[in-house]
Amino acid sequence: MGHHKKGQSVSISDVARVAGVAKSTVSRAFIHPTLVAAPTRERIRRIADEMGFRPSRVARALSTGRTGLVGLVVPTLSNPFFGPLVAAMQQAAEEEDRQIVLMISELSAERETRIVERLSREVDGLIVATSLCEEAFLRKVAKEIPLVLVDRKVGRLASVLIDTPSGVAAIADHLIGMGHRRLCYVSGPPGSWADAPRIAALRTRAEQSGAEIVVAGPIPPTVDAGIEIAETVAAAGVTAVIGYNSATVLGLLHGLGTRGVRVPEDVSVASADDFILLQSTKPAVTVLHLPLEEAGQAAVRMLERLLRGERPGRPVVIGPRLVIRESTLRARSPGQQAGQS
Repeated sequence: MGHHKKGQSVSISDVARVAGVAKSTVSRAFIHPTLVAAPTRERIRRIADEMGFRPSRVARALSTGRTGLVGLVVPTLSNPFFGPLVAAMQQAAEEEDRQIVLMISELSAERETRIVERLSREVDGLIVATSLCEEAFLRKVAKEIPLVLVDRKVGRLASVLIDTPSGVAAIADHLIGMGHRRLCYVSGPPGSWADAPRIAALRTRAEQSGAEIVVAGPIPPTVDAGIEIAETVAAAGVTAVIGYNSATVLGLLHGLGTRGVRVPEDVSVASADDFILLQSTKPAVTVLHLPLEEAGQAAVRMLERLLRGERPGRPVVIGPRLVIRESTLRARSPGQQAGQS
């Protein structure tokens, strides 16, 4: 078998020499396996394996036009929404023998546009999470390279959606079912793509059940902003609040507490996600659990279909799960004294 140490940069010519075939046959065995007779192909691959030969990604890219790289663009890593999403996508991509190139747009549509333009020339396909880019730009990119959007819908482009509007409506149903008639939704940052459908779903639920929805905000989705908006919420005469995200809700709990508003005795509180430890607060908070691992895997699977030349099909819609904890309680009837349940 020659004097090669396993893995010591073995070249195509070395494998060809040992296998007694032309170099071009070795290349084809790896790059266009269907063009090589099965017994020869198996023998070449077995010998290559024994010698520790690995076809380089670069060599494979030159011959197939494929790099094995997938671009993933997220707006920020400071929001805990994106950590589990990225981890799930990386794992799913590795199972498909692909590597993820991760880029962060720092919540800037302009920067995201530049990143997507540059990445689209260097990778086989792109996944963009909660994209801030213009629709027309995303449509143009999708014509040039397989593109999957996560948590954003643009026409018929491939997308994986987390259905928080239906989840937020489920929170409203839970609260209205416990006798709450005036509810507050604390909305997210200005221009949040997620907010309009959530507010629409809440208004529909309220109209159907004779309840009322007050919208507070928009505010940045941070603990500090949640603390500040607590004053508005306390003055709004509501018996229940739904917060845009867990940071908002953590701030609200603090801000309401310092104003002597008790949760849940005076006001019930729920969160539209569960990324900060809301099960450890006093009281533990009713939340929507968002299945991000599932969303990440679905996005990679959808991209694989596009890379095989298949059509994207309908958006994959993943529903959150309502987790009811101590922060939501029956509404007090107006005549009840504080402290009575």
